[in-house]
Amino acid sequence: MAHTLYFTRHGETFWNVENKICGATDIALTPRGHDQARALGAELARQGLAVDRILCSPLSRAHDTARHIAAATGWPLQVEPRLREQNFGRFEGTPRDGLAFKAAKGHFVERFGGGESMLQVAARVYSLLDELAARGDTCLLVAHNGIARVVHSYFCELTNEEYAAFGIHNCELRTYRFD
Repeated sequence: MAHTLYFTRHGETFWNVENKICGATDIALTPRGHDQARALGAELARQGLAVDRILCSPLSRAHDTARHIAAATGWPLQVEPRLREQNFGRFEGTPRDGLAFKAAKGHFVERFGGGESMLQVAARVYSLLDELAARGDTCLLVAHNGIARVVHSYFCELTNEEYAAFGIHNCELRTYRFD
């Protein structure tokens, strides 16, 4: 049975403003990030989408974004640990546009010195997506840019370069279909 999956990235964080990799580090939303989340919630409520539940990362930036959306829409909210952002190891807190990090994003099995490989992230996110595909309910996932990359790769064929370059903006909404 075909059904829809919605995905959004958390609102702006202090490290987004500072161009730092957040990864598994629990960085708070800025006031603008809270405003972005409230605005997305109001827009989703206005659209009247039929969503059964919101699943969000346990990291505060995603959880706070999801709480704002749930408050505006009335959709039930559940924390889903498999949606936490990738632990980027030695790259946590470093510049997002750093040349070393850009090169490392093409290394799918590397754990970045104590972090988590992209293959490990894909394994946990794909297992969640397989469960959601089998359930048949419509969910909104509220997570992170790295998780957005994995979700997009589940639904779309990508080269390694396209995967590494993919990203979405804070509180951007994406729609996917399980067929």
